[in-house]
Amino acid sequence: MSHLRIVVLLAFASVFAAPSAARADLTAFWGATNRDDTRAVRGFAAGINLVVFGFEFEYANTSEDLASASPSLATGMLNGLVQTPTSGVQFYLTAGGGFYRERLAGDGETHVGTNIGGGAKIRLAGPLRLRLDYRAFSLRGSPYNGTPQRFYAGVNLAF
Repeated sequence: MSHLRIVVLLAFASVFAAPSAARADLTAFWGATNRDDTRAVRGFAAGINLVVFGFEFEYANTSEDLASASPSLATGMLNGLVQTPTSGVQFYLTAGGGFYRERLAGDGETHVGTNIGGGAKIRLAGPLRLRLDYRAFSLRGSPYNGTPQRFYAGVNLAF
């Protein structure tokens, strides 16, 4: 049996062998979206996490800036996560897809996109954590900028 198969089997066994309940978390965040310029972004995420794997839905919104001709950008993405099973600092990688909506002075584009990224959830006190996240997007259709990037910091509540 190849080493890759053994690693995959052990990963699945570690997830399903431990009788731990699924955990959930909520994040409210604020950060910066870098397109042709850098502007504020805010949003929220809600996720369900097993030991190593998880899923989350994330919504984010960057406001329109008419003075610099920068469109608003709203994204709604469903992501899969692979994360370290630690409790103090939990690192993760994420990838997923969903929709986006761009608007500038009444004109707009609604289409699909994908994202990849990663980050860390850092325990502060009890279930309260600081979340740091980076995402790179690939937007389909005819967006103003098809490859925006985003960095945010947020307050994360695990339960």
